[in-house]
Amino acid sequence: MVNTSRRNPTFWMKLVESNILIEFIDVTLRGCAQVMFQNNPLTGLLFFAAIFIGAYGEGHPVVAYGCVLGTIVATLTGLTVRDRKSWRVGLYGYNGCLVGVALPTFLEMNSLVWGCIVLGSIVSVISTRCIADILKTWKVAALTAPFVFTTWIILLASYAFSNLHSDELPLPSFPHQIIVETNGMESGHYIFDSLFYGISQIFLFSSLVGGILFVIGLAIESLWAAIFAVCGSFLAILTATILAANYHSIHLGLYSFSAVLTAISLGCTFNNPSWQGLIYTLIGVIFTVLVQGALDTLFSPLGIPALTMPFVLVSWLFLVPNKDIVPVD
Repeated sequence: MVNTSRRNPTFWMKLVESNILIEFIDVTLRGCAQVMFQNNPLTGLLFFAAIFIGAYGEGHPVVAYGCVLGTIVATLTGLTVRDRKSWRVGLYGYNGCLVGVALPTFLEMNSLVWGCIVLGSIVSVISTRCIADILKTWKVAALTAPFVFTTWIILLASYAFSNLHSDELPLPSFPHQIIVETNGMESGHYIFDSLFYGISQIFLFSSLVGGILFVIGLAIESLWAAIFAVCGSFLAILTATILAANYHSIHLGLYSFSAVLTAISLGCTFNNPSWQGLIYTLIGVIFTVLVQGALDTLFSPLGIPALTMPFVLVSWLFLVPNKDIVPVD
């Protein structure tokens, strides 16, 4: 494992501290890793590799380049914020990273959309500071809310501007009760693929190899994070299956990705792993699946995706009273 601690610098960290360009690369990699709460440039490198594999695998490589652009722009913008400590660990880069993934996923690429990625990544940093200042009273992080709000605005705006065209946004529809044939999961192979699709869907694609790389990247920095990611994905699949959600959506990981983030958040990022914390996390993950279904329904008339908002809402809900429920070691 590469030691990336600034308190016990290795060759890489000495290089980072001696070269401004290497430092920027280091922070950019950390920004990608922070999408799943990890502060490690090697984790970020594996995440970028997984994104490229997933994007090319789905025949949409522009998503990977948008991701890199969004992370770089957000990291550059973060230099204008006085909080240099947060900047160094990538906390101003990850929302831009997700903006760079989302816009090429849902919008037909042209020069204006590239401009929207740049603008959205800049706004994500401003939004991060704004939301963080609002939430500091409750000592709760902004999480991916800046990405969600920024992306929602741009996607909704695409309906008003013909040069921001999309064939990938969900068709607007009124809420209706779905009817699913109770054929259950097809095989163990189906569940295995779905498990890692749920992790890769954090970056809006379904990729077995990409999902495995994300888990390896998590394990490099935190074995607990990797465990909670896999378990969170499995529990989300189980919950959605019991509730008889659309099986195609379950298989693609569309009920799992927010639950994975909730599992990492509650399980080992803002709490130390414990039995009481585990129960709290299990409840949070199950509730995230319900919130996913609720928000998908809520936004269906608008024709925009819920993105990671289920994770954000559940994490805020559970983290505000966190200190009164989960003991701090």
